[in-house]
Amino acid sequence: MDPQDLEGLPRLVFDVVLVMVKPLFAFNQHDSFLYWPFLTVAFILAILVFAFHRRDGDRNFFKRYFSRKIWGHPSAKADYKFYYINGVLFPIIFAPLILSGAWIGSWAEAGLQMAFSPGLEQTPGTQSGTGIWITVLYTIIFFLLYDFGRYLAHFVLHRFDILWQFHKVHHSAEVLTPFTAFRAHPVDLIVMASFPALTTGLVNGAFNFWSGGTAGYYLFFGLHALVFVYNLVGNLRHSPVWLSYGPVLSKIIISPAQHQIHHSVEERHWGCNMGFALAIWDRMFDSLYIPKDHETFAMGLGDGTEAHYHGVVGMYWQPFRNLFSNSVKRDGDR
Repeated sequence: MDPQDLEGLPRLVFDVVLVMVKPLFAFNQHDSFLYWPFLTVAFILAILVFAFHRRDGDRNFFKRYFSRKIWGHPSAKADYKFYYINGVLFPIIFAPLILSGAWIGSWAEAGLQMAFSPGLEQTPGTQSGTGIWITVLYTIIFFLLYDFGRYLAHFVLHRFDILWQFHKVHHSAEVLTPFTAFRAHPVDLIVMASFPALTTGLVNGAFNFWSGGTAGYYLFFGLHALVFVYNLVGNLRHSPVWLSYGPVLSKIIISPAQHQIHHSVEERHWGCNMGFALAIWDRMFDSLYIPKDHETFAMGLGDGTEAHYHGVVGMYWQPFRNLFSNSVKRDGDR
């Protein structure tokens, strides 16, 4: 029977079961950091990093990167639990609160039509010979605005005290694994998704108006091509693997090492490297930090409260507890 033919209670039961099992199959979902091609490339990169820096630590590959001290740490165990539970609850309860990029795009396109359509009988994109260039331009601009939206969201999560209390859930991680990418409070996720929805929605509206609705960007396996490529090489950002892109490329692209520094408890690292894929926004707003060598540092909040976030209930409730107890303080420039 086709699930689309189900109605009423059977359809509701099917949808609930689907939501409950979906996190267990993230390795086969192209929009997840746990998608198997991303993990495969990350593993290969880890081998290469180990081969080139074998003398920098434990000379056993698995002890260095797959130690029980990392993957069995209470912080990591909390990540595994939160990954599943929030993966089930968020789509049902919180996802509808995310700003709709499609809605923004429709309004942007309608506004442009009201302003300019009386003088345009044919939009540029509908004319022959320009399709491929519009697609290339659309792909690049969409990625730039998506990345800028991620930077803005990350910036406000750090700069506004109330939002920082929710983002602290992510920064409370004392070790980094790929599951740490999912260690984000629902309020954090709503903010982090809404800003790119706004920026890319405006881009979509503009290109739909310009092309008459025919423009599209390049996709790999259903994911924006440039986001897909970045996820292939950037998936080590939440991992114990130190991979730096060097002093030049790190001014353009955020390396895994730069993001790991972002999780440092040391004050000299606070507020740096907030970019998702591109480092250009950090350069523009003077928050870029490029390591000269392999740096070692502790990760977490640095105030001794990390244990409050070792449980799923703590991850959900501790931000509200902080706010209600009037214990919110300015954490420097975290």
